[in-house]
Amino acid sequence: MPLVGTREMFKKAYEGGYAIGAFNVNNMELLQAIVDAGTEERSPLILQVSAGARKYARQEYLIHLVKAAMETTDIPVALHLDHGDSFELCQACVDGGFSSVMIDASHFPFEENVALTKKVVDYTHAKGVPVEAELGKLTSTSDEPGAREAVYTDPDEAVKFVKQTGCDSLAISIGTSHGAYKFKGEATLDFPRLEKIQNLLPGYPIVLHGASSVPAELVEICNKYGGKLPGTRGVPEEFLARAAKMAVCKINVDTDLRIAMTGAIRKAFAENPSEFDPRKYLGPAREAVKQVVKGKVKLFGCAGKA
Repeated sequence: MPLVGTREMFKKAYEGGYAIGAFNVNNMELLQAIVDAGTEERSPLILQVSAGARKYARQEYLIHLVKAAMETTDIPVALHLDHGDSFELCQACVDGGFSSVMIDASHFPFEENVALTKKVVDYTHAKGVPVEAELGKLTSTSDEPGAREAVYTDPDEAVKFVKQTGCDSLAISIGTSHGAYKFKGEATLDFPRLEKIQNLLPGYPIVLHGASSVPAELVEICNKYGGKLPGTRGVPEEFLARAAKMAVCKINVDTDLRIAMTGAIRKAFAENPSEFDPRKYLGPAREAVKQVVKGKVKLFGCAGKA
């Protein structure tokens, strides 16, 4: 199976009322776990590579690992650059074989974000590759006056941004954040803001970053076997299921995979401290990640949609 872009994926997801799971990869075991889970659940998948993962594993290795994985499956799979921070990085990924890229210029003022995003869009569209962009800043929910307006995506600006850049999907800020500690108080997402953006951009695919649910049972395994992850808070699963039925067509998951893998490895070492065969601890880690991915694609509604 060749890699696919995300345009047709998102069109089907929007019309079908579900979201595609986008899972970060940086080694062989993670890749195998994600693709095997998607294949068994008959779910389309987005494999994501961050700038850090690309530097760690090296693009050439990742590309060939993905090509090998594609020989084992018949489901639609996109290879996506996650949080690209420069035109040059996006260009290198497109030229290297990625089928989708993200340019994240959300830390710049609006006009600079537009300019850089449009530059990437112009280049990648000429190559037939879609672009995800970001508007707003990801941060956990704050009750401080004016805090949300300062970092959350402004619906009217979202319309202007999409029209001026031509980006194919937009990551927005409505209360999610990266990492395992997403909320200080009550977990809330600004669904009215999402609904307004959805109404202003009908049919347009929205992306949710920082959307790991940080399951308590996975954290418990980590902590039981020597980990130190106190007070973790993720996005409640019912929030993710609700977003997937709205305009959100792509939901990113990274932290949950890391915790599942780390917990399984810690458990293997604790139970067999004399073990030094990587297959004996990476094998269980791969299986743990696979089970997480299977659960996610069911939650997002994309299982059975391949």
